[in-house]
Amino acid sequence: MNRRDLLKTGLLAGTLSVLPFSNALATMTEIPLKLEDDLSGCKKIKLGELDLFILTDGFIHEKNLESFAPRGNVSELKAILKDNFRSDEYVDMAMNVLLVKTKNKLILLDTGMGIFADERTGFLLKSLQKAGFSPKDITDVFLSHAHPDHIGGVVDKENKLIFPNANIFISKVEHDFWMQATIKDFNNSILKTVPNVLNQIIPGIQGVLKTIQPKLKFYDLNTNLYEHFSFQLAPGHTPGLTVMTISSGNEKLLYIADLIHSDVILFPHPDWGYFGDTDLDIAIASRKKLLQQLAETETRAFAYHLPWPGLGFTKKRGNTFEWFPEAFMN
Repeated sequence: MNRRDLLKTGLLAGTLSVLPFSNALATMTEIPLKLEDDLSGCKKIKLGELDLFILTDGFIHEKNLESFAPRGNVSELKAILKDNFRSDEYVDMAMNVLLVKTKNKLILLDTGMGIFADERTGFLLKSLQKAGFSPKDITDVFLSHAHPDHIGGVVDKENKLIFPNANIFISKVEHDFWMQATIKDFNNSILKTVPNVLNQIIPGIQGVLKTIQPKLKFYDLNTNLYEHFSFQLAPGHTPGLTVMTISSGNEKLLYIADLIHSDVILFPHPDWGYFGDTDLDIAIASRKKLLQQLAETETRAFAYHLPWPGLGFTKKRGNTFEWFPEAFMN
C-alpha cells in the first residue's frame, strides 16, 4: 500500500500522530526512495543470558522543524543541528525495535509502522527475517504505547494478526485512554491545532485496538513478567507510555520507547517538548524524571527513535542532559 493509497483510506493520519504536522499532500512532491531500497537490518547483542536483536523498521524523515519542539526556539534548534554537523532542514528519527529471546519466549517490543508505512518505514518483518525468525515465532508483543508507529505492525490491511501466536500487552491506562479519547483530551497538546487529523487518528488507533482485543493483556506494574521484565509508566507523550526494564544476571537495560525523540535537541532541552505529546507539561516532567534517573544510576538505555542502534547512556551536564551513544566495532 503506497502513500497515495494511504491518503485515500485515511490510514496516513496515523503517521501524523507521531510527527510534527506536515502537509501530507506536499510530501508526495518529494522524490521518494526507490522501491528496491532495502532499509531493513539487524544487530545481535547479549544481555546476561539473553539474546537481544535490534531490528530496524526504517526511519522517519521530518522536515517541519517549526513544530518539532513546540516550546523551543526554532532558530536555536537549527543552530543545535548545525553545531552537531547535521542538516538544519530536517530531523531523521530512527525506528529501532527490540526483540528479546529468553529460554522459552521470543518477545517483540513494539511493532513498527506497519499499515501506516511510507517509503522509509515498514521494514520490520524483513529485519525479523534477517535475525532468523518469522512472525509465527513471536510469543509476545509488548507495546509501549498506542501511537501508529508502534502498533501499526500488529495487523495487516485485512485486519489479520501479523503475529498469530503472540499475546499482546499494553498498559490499561493507555488502552482505556484511546478507547475513550476525544479532541478535548488534547487541550495541552499542539495536536489540538490539527483537529481534522485527530478526528482520523483516534478512530484509527481504536480500530487496531479492537482488532487485537482477543489477544490483549495488561501489564501488572507491580510484578515482574517472565522473570526478566518490569514496567513503569512515563506519562505525557501518551497517558500510558510504558518504559520497560530488562534484567538478566547483573545486567539491565531500560527501554525508554518514546520518552525522547532527538539526541541533540531534547537531551539539552527536555523542556521544549515534542509535537506528538498528548500533554506537554506531563511529558516534560516525565522526561526530566527519567533522564535524571538514567544519569544517576548510569543505566544503559535503548530508545526507539534515537540514532541506530539506539543504545547508550545519559549524563547530567549542568541543568541539562547529554546522550552518549554506545560504540560498536562490528
